[in-house]
Amino acid sequence: MAGYQKKYLPLFLGIAVALGIGLGSQLNYSSNTGLLSKTNAKKEKLNRLIDYIDYEYVDDVNTDSIVDVTVNNILENLDPHSVYIPPTEMQRMSESMKGDFVGIGVSFYTENDSIVVINAIKDGPSDLAGIMGGDRIVSANGVNLTGKSITNDSLVGSLKGKINTTVDIKIKRPGQSSLMDVEVTRDVVPIISIDASYMLTDKLGYVKINRFAETTPDEFRNALQKLKRKGATQIALDLRDNPGGYISAAEQVVDEFLKEDKLILFTKNKTGKIENTFATDGGIFENAPVYVLVNENSASASEIVAGAMQDNDQGTIIGRRTFGKGLVQREMELGDGSAVRLTIARYYTPTGRSIQRPYDDGNKAYYEEYLHRYQNGEMISQDSIKVDDSLRFTTPGGKVVYGGGGIIPDVFVAKETEYEKESIDYALRSGFMSRYVFNLLERDRTYYNKLSLPQFKAEVEISDADIKDFVSYGARREIKIRVKDYKEELKQSVKAVMAQQLFGTTLYEQMINKDDAMVKKVISLSKKS
Repeated sequence: MAGYQKKYLPLFLGIAVALGIGLGSQLNYSSNTGLLSKTNAKKEKLNRLIDYIDYEYVDDVNTDSIVDVTVNNILENLDPHSVYIPPTEMQRMSESMKGDFVGIGVSFYTENDSIVVINAIKDGPSDLAGIMGGDRIVSANGVNLTGKSITNDSLVGSLKGKINTTVDIKIKRPGQSSLMDVEVTRDVVPIISIDASYMLTDKLGYVKINRFAETTPDEFRNALQKLKRKGATQIALDLRDNPGGYISAAEQVVDEFLKEDKLILFTKNKTGKIENTFATDGGIFENAPVYVLVNENSASASEIVAGAMQDNDQGTIIGRRTFGKGLVQREMELGDGSAVRLTIARYYTPTGRSIQRPYDDGNKAYYEEYLHRYQNGEMISQDSIKVDDSLRFTTPGGKVVYGGGGIIPDVFVAKETEYEKESIDYALRSGFMSRYVFNLLERDRTYYNKLSLPQFKAEVEISDADIKDFVSYGARREIKIRVKDYKEELKQSVKAVMAQQLFGTTLYEQMINKDDAMVKKVISLSKKS
């Protein structure tokens, strides 16, 4: 992030999250490609223009790219969340939302023209075959996977395949002079949407959802059942930085907390047709105290959950005003492997609120609204949040809520605005710290890979020299990190990322949450209840 300046950091993060929201929209409907067969004068005009360029224009022109630009321009003039998905992106995005893929189950970096494993997914094909963090993948089925010509796509193409087929991999492991031959049987590899599930106190369970995918409801129910067996009678549901996903997944998550026939949401399309969704019976934590953590990056399906809980007077919303996306998309195939996600309805919370922010001034202004929240002071004071009294609603329990732009929390927690703390958050969020920690582990990979969890907690310490090295690492990449009064927080963050790469996301979240202001507020409220 060249020329790293304090005033641009929130805008950078906001735009990055907003792009994620655009790609992670609510996909609750199947495509109806039959509608595309209808012809009219407008379609014929575009078809003829493309044909004229193809066959008559004086120079050779890639009309595929013209079509892509045209589609993007059309969608940009509709709303910020109607997007075009080119064929190259469709498979990756479909896998992410489906919640699994067939492969060998490793995350990796490209380092010095070779593929280095960050970690093998627990109980996945590579983990079962003995592949470890730090292993270099030299070849797969005789295909060389080293050198400058190797790309992520070519690697994925070599390692993915049909289920129950094998891939013969040659591995260079740190500390061993010869290559290792490893046979891995491809299998379904889950893409987990629950980052963490553990007990905050003896009564308060914690679950963090990173997106709402096809598999999220099942993952969530399993997490709740385990927490209940551990004694949880209250739940903290962390939806911070969750950009959304499937509406149906959000509805099923809410259903675990609401009694039968409680309204979760309703949608309305251009004809005025309304579709209501109600809770069913048998939720695992119906009427239990629930705390929903949200922030300015909680969007879409996350806002459905927060809005349904708030409007039904079930649970407490904690944090800062959410993103403000109340539009529903349908994915429609375009016949060449690409698709559009087109806004086909608005959704409303049970009281009738639309939480969609205005977008009349265009996409640029829409996404820059994130920066305006910093400027008007609402990140540090709830009193600075502007509300429209004409969009005032009242819940059955008498609570006043507002529409027109996100979910305003019941309990406000200010954002840390110190430059040093924001730079740590940026390093965590951007993946920059993850890359540094990987290099730190590589200095003594044999030692780190042998550590048990108790040994890691007791033995591993991040030194002042490590922090100085991290600051220098950032400076070489034109990222300015100032430590000042946050050295201990930075050490804790570095160790947490190390824990993530060695032991998984739950330990990472436990360590990051240790001094988290929102989590502390939840624990305080839980004890009072």
